[in-house]
Amino acid sequence: MSPAADSDPEQAQNADPGAIRRVLLVDDSRVQRRILSVSLKRDGYEVIEASSGQEALEICKTTRPDLVLSDWMMPEMNGLEFCREFRALPGDEYGYFILLTSKSEKAEVAQGFDSGTDDFLTKPVNAYELRARISAGERILRMQRELTEKNRVISDTLDELQRVYDSLDMDLIEAKKLQQSLVPDRFRDFGTAAVSLLLQSSGHVGGDLVGHYRISDTRVGLYSIDVSGHGISSALITARLAGYLSSSSPEQNVAMQALPDGSHVHLEPREVIARLNEITLGEMETEHYFTMLLADVDLETGRIVMSQAGHPHPLVQRADGSIEQEGPGGLPVGLIPGAEFTQFEVTLAPGDRLMMLSDGVTECPDGTGQMLGEEGLEKLVADLTGQDLENMLQAIVWQLDTYSGGQGFPDDISGILFEFRG
Repeated sequence: MSPAADSDPEQAQNADPGAIRRVLLVDDSRVQRRILSVSLKRDGYEVIEASSGQEALEICKTTRPDLVLSDWMMPEMNGLEFCREFRALPGDEYGYFILLTSKSEKAEVAQGFDSGTDDFLTKPVNAYELRARISAGERILRMQRELTEKNRVISDTLDELQRVYDSLDMDLIEAKKLQQSLVPDRFRDFGTAAVSLLLQSSGHVGGDLVGHYRISDTRVGLYSIDVSGHGISSALITARLAGYLSSSSPEQNVAMQALPDGSHVHLEPREVIARLNEITLGEMETEHYFTMLLADVDLETGRIVMSQAGHPHPLVQRADGSIEQEGPGGLPVGLIPGAEFTQFEVTLAPGDRLMMLSDGVTECPDGTGQMLGEEGLEKLVADLTGQDLENMLQAIVWQLDTYSGGQGFPDDISGILFEFRG
């Protein structure tokens, strides 16, 4: 106990800030207060005296002591009642409470601890024992105050992290709006055909992208892209790819090649994907790669030329309800320089539909982790036969949610549904 080791009051003021400095002495006996007060002041403590529990309680409301020495037996409010009221006072600062008593029965001691007492001293008080008990109180108070300070630092850090999280969350919400704006036309009627688009990220933003662009009055390009990974970096790649496949700026669209006369000619789907492969490896400087399905659709004949780069097979649902899934598979884009991509054809009759879905659909797990798969997708689409074009993709999402048991989707969900009317 540092004050006990040196009786210089000035040195006591410079003691460890975790040590006891202010002592409240509560006893209805003036003589007892005088005896203890002299001893405590000699050891360098600031002593405040109170002749009753009520008076002591009023003092504590304005001046919180580090240590309370209170007699048990006092009129009106005894030491136990005062201790309970003392503990009920608002504030984070903890005061060490020693009860002075002649009682030594175990039941009475237990009653004192239940009331919030930290320690006991038997009257008459021995000066050496008093110093020892105060030293124990100092150690406990020091640890308590260190813990309080650490909790404060943790609380401040958590508050700062929450502010950072809220700021990031707001930024991500805005990023989500921007990413969704990359797909402005969720439904487009071409007269002889129509197309519906779906883009649903598993988080705020994702790595999927779907869209269409005009090739000519009778042809449109449809693309479905799935960038590796999730989150912001994948979303940034999709934003750049959307620019390379722009529907509003043919001169920026890598699927279009400018001719000397100022006109543009559309490249074959395999050539477009090969171009994107070169750009990804040569210009983007990213570790990401992506899968892609690109279709060149003739709106008059229903003939579709497609190139598949690691993307799930396209699904064709004929007007009679039969379902076909086929494709060469192919390599993802952005893995191998000079990679070659093949293409294949599908012809739709009036009433036939083409679906280009990301692997977030076929790889959607149920409650046991079992993925939907291609067969499950065929069954799901067959069950939705007759669903109107505009709501078909959303109906697929609802069915997937039921399949997953309402656990949400671990991957982005995106798709294109094209219907040929002839």
